[in-house]
Parts: sequence; structure tokens; C-alpha cells
Amino acid sequence: MSDSKKLKQREEIDDRYKWNIKAMYADEETWEKDFHRAEELAERFAGYAGTLGESAGHLLSALKDRDSLWMTAEKVYVYARMKKDEDNRVSRYQELSQRAQSLLSQISARTSFFTPELTELPEGTIERFLGENEELQGYSYMLRDLIRRRKHVLSRESEELMAKMGEIAGAPQQIFSMINNADIRFGNIRDEDGDEIEVTHGNYISLMESSDREVRKAAYEKLYDAYTSQKNTLASTYYYNVRKNCIISGIRNYPSALAAELDGDNIPEEVYRSLVDTVNRNLDVLHRYVGLRKKILGVDEIHMYDMYAPLVDMPKRNVPYEEALDVVRRGLRPMGEKYLEDLNRGIEAGWIDVYENEGKTSGAYSFGSYDSMPYVLLNYNNQFKDAFTIVHELGHSMNSYYTREKQPYIYGGHSIFTAEVASTVNECLLMHDLLADCTDREEKLYLLTIYIEEFRATVFRQTMFAEFELAVHEAVGKGEVMTADRLCEIYGGLNRKYFGPDVTYDDRIAMEWARIPHFYNAFYVYKYATGYSAAVAISEKILREGETARDAYMEFLAAGDSDYPIELLKGAGVDMSRPDVVESAMETFRGLIDQLEELVQND
Repeated sequence: MSDSKKLKQREEIDDRYKWNIKAMYADEETWEKDFHRAEELAERFAGYAGTLGESAGHLLSALKDRDSLWMTAEKVYVYARMKKDEDNRVSRYQELSQRAQSLLSQISARTSFFTPELTELPEGTIERFLGENEELQGYSYMLRDLIRRRKHVLSRESEELMAKMGEIAGAPQQIFSMINNADIRFGNIRDEDGDEIEVTHGNYISLMESSDREVRKAAYEKLYDAYTSQKNTLASTYYYNVRKNCIISGIRNYPSALAAELDGDNIPEEVYRSLVDTVNRNLDVLHRYVGLRKKILGVDEIHMYDMYAPLVDMPKRNVPYEEALDVVRRGLRPMGEKYLEDLNRGIEAGWIDVYENEGKTSGAYSFGSYDSMPYVLLNYNNQFKDAFTIVHELGHSMNSYYTREKQPYIYGGHSIFTAEVASTVNECLLMHDLLADCTDREEKLYLLTIYIEEFRATVFRQTMFAEFELAVHEAVGKGEVMTADRLCEIYGGLNRKYFGPDVTYDDRIAMEWARIPHFYNAFYVYKYATGYSAAVAISEKILREGETARDAYMEFLAAGDSDYPIELLKGAGVDMSRPDVVESAMETFRGLIDQLEELVQND
């Protein structure tokens, strides 16, 4: 294997391409101090038990101390998790992460009295306190939301027990993470140049985008054969994660795991089910695209490993990271000077960890604590398409930056339901800019297929995932045990339904459920589809209406968790309680397929 294609060790990567994690903690000694401070704060906060109803001022003190405790603990956890993600093989970082996870569980147990005690206060007490203390008004949304969910809060003793079990309840996700990031190996294949390379999480999609069909096929088979070799362990891990979700939802008096997961954001179940139904009604356009893809590729049979194959040959070249950043900056010009200035300062300050190294967590994310930088993990692979990953994750980080700048800690986070809007608006703006400047037919075809693929992967694929999760949870909720064969049966059936009759299927794709980390955060992935649909609408408003729409959107970016997600999106001009937004997105996708078809026919 040539040195240029061998993954580097962490220490071999230039520091300017690593995130500035020292801005959080200069050393582990400082981290340890905060670790112990969090323990002390938890001990002190436990003293509020039984006293929350004494007065408005006393409740305010408790809330402030609660904020200090969780701010400290979350910073401790975020740092430990990020250090582990730098290289999952390092036992010291595994230890830090496990200790931090254990700390959160211990704090949850020590503070578990808080919610049930508040919900058990005599009716009207909290409203009276809010009227008596102006400073307490800053917590009014949180407190009123707590009252809304009163019937799902258990007794103090039960909540304490649930909190103590939190670490064990998270075991399936931790086990999957270690299998997926530290233990599993996919083996080597020959690339387009005939060089032997290792298939990794970081390069798999690039290999699937190879113009060489044998490379795609080899990578596809290596990856799924590796998961198949551990299918029973992975099935058992996922089954018990789903079983846990069903049990906990029942304990908390929810009719289903779906209802329990949606309730945190006050999202009606109809929003979830309507998404699935709307996408199902429009599967014909996805089938049409698959058929068009088969025709463009000129193959007798189209396989799942052909779904990412390029439909047009573009000049093969590396895209340096700095060049990709310039592409991102140009695409985000409609967001205005302030947005770009803040973004550039963040990049210079060390928000981003750029390149893949041995043991690094796969994929990409935006992360951070309330008082840290909004960090970005990448596994940049010098491909043009990687610019979309950058602009996506920076959308998340800019959302965090503006929220933390304006909102107090209690509202300093985001529901994923709204967070995915911030990332995808950026993607849509970038694509619009690239297409608008494009005069070359081949380049336009290339960009158009990227846009279509992003749409397919984010709306159709994530909705297929959402339908899979719903089917599995409903089956387990009725007492069915999920074996590897049963999971493959459900997933394989959905894959055939979504991709349609033109595909020549094999058994490997039915194992795809085994490699999706998001399945360990139940009913999470549907938010990508709803977020993408909302983002299409918002980006079009910004491009069409200019400053007015942009200002409303900037207010949305700074709103954090200060209201329910559906209400926040209404402020940005989008009403997700209606099916119109997803239907409109489906029409946008049809329009993209029309353009693709026209370009192909004019060839």
C-alpha cells in the first residue's frame, strides 16, 4: 500500500488542521478539576430536595445552580468525547469518556428529584411564582413545558432509579460504537489505479462514487460482508436498544415509543406519519430516477452499489481543503456580511478537525458545550462533494454560535428538528450558487446529480430509515423478538419498495440497518427529512425575498430552544404542522428529475 493512501496517525497531521480543543481545557489536570467541581455542585444541588416550593426566589436559586452544574458537567463530557473521537483506540481517552458518561449518570441520579418535585407542587404554584419574581420569567417557557408533561413524570423514587439506570440503558449504543469504530475491519481492495487500499468508514462513500464498477462492487461486498459476519451480535445489540425504548415509554405512560420520543419537542405523531405517507405517495418519482440512472450508466442491470456512481465524468482532481472553504464562502454570500465574518473568525480560531486518521470517529458532526467553540469533526477526503459536508456542519455550528450568543444556558441548545434546517439551508444556498454560475453542460449535469443525490439521501433515504424504525418499534412493542433475519426481512422489503423494480437486488443491502449509528437514537432520522423540506422552502425565500427573509432566518438561528420547534419554524416562514412543506419538496425533486431528463435527452 502506497504511503499516500495509508491512513495517517493523529500526530502526523499538521496542527492547523486539528480543532483547538485546548481552548476548552489546556490540559487534563484542568479537566479533572471541573470533573470534581461537577461532583461537588451535584452534592450541593441535592440539598434543594424537598424545598423547591418554598418561594419564587428559592426556586430561582435552584434553577441557577442547576444551570451551573450541567454547564460544567456537559463541558467535561464534551471534551472527553471529543478526545476519544480523535482516536478511539487510545485507552486513556476511552477511560475519560467512560468516566464522563458515568458522571452524567450520577448527576442525573442526584438531580432526579427536581422534575417530579416541581410537577407535584400544588396546581398554580409555578404560575404564582412567575408572577412574583421577574427574573424567574427567564425560565417561564421551560417551567410551563414541564407542567405540560406532568403526567409522564414519575415519583421522586422512580425518577432516581431511572437516572441510576441511565448508564446501563446506554449500553447498546456504547457497544455498537465500539464495534463500529474500534473493532470492525472491512479489509482491502484494489482501487482504480490497481493499488491496494483499506476500506474504511471515511473512504467508503468515495469508493462507492468511483467510476470503476469493480471498485464499487468490491467495496460494497467487503463492507456488508464484515457486518454480516457479526450480524447476530449487532441484531441483539439493536434489539435490546429498541426493547429499552419500548419499556421506558410504557413506564412513562406513553402509548408508544414513538409518542415518547416526539413529546420532548411537542411534535404531533401526525407529523411523523404524514412524512412517511407523503414520501410513499411519491415513490414513483424515485423509481423514475433509478430508471433514468440505469439508462445513463448504460448497464443491463443496476445494483445498489451503482446508486452513488457518477452519472457524468468530470476531470479527476483533488480539491484542497482551502479551495473547498472558498467554494463554501461564495455559496453563503446570500447570508450577508455578518454571517460570513463570524464564520471566517470561527475557522481561524480552530473550530474544525479536518482529516481522517487511524482510529478517528467516522463521518462528520458539529459539537461543543455551551461555553466552548461550536466544533466540527470532518473526515475530509479532498473531493469536491466534501464542500457540502463542510457547509452542512458549519450550518450547525453557526446555529450554535448565534444561539449561545443570545440565549441563556437553559435555551442554548437545539432540537434536531430545527438544527437540521440550519445545516441544510446552507447546502441549498451553495448548490444554487454553483448551478447559477454553471455554463458547461457536463458540469451542470454533474452538479444536478449531486443535488438530486443529496435530496434522495436526505429525504427519501432518511424517511425509509424512519419507516424502518417505526416498523421495528411497533413490532417489538407487540412482543416480537428481532433476530438478524427478521431485521433483514423488514429492511430488505423497505429497500425494494423505495428503490423500485429496476434494481437487481442481493442479500447484502438488507444488512444496511446494522451500520446506521443514528438508529441508537430512536426516531431521530426523520428530522433530517423534515429539516431538508423546511430548508428548501427557507432558502428559496432568502433568495427570492432577500434581506427580509434573511433577517427572519437569522432570528431563527439565534432562538435556540426558546420555544417549540414548530413554532420557531413558523417565525422563519415555514409551518411544519401541515403536509404542504413536504409535498412542495417532492415537487422540487420532480422538477430536478425533469431537468436531468431534459439534459440527458438533449445529449
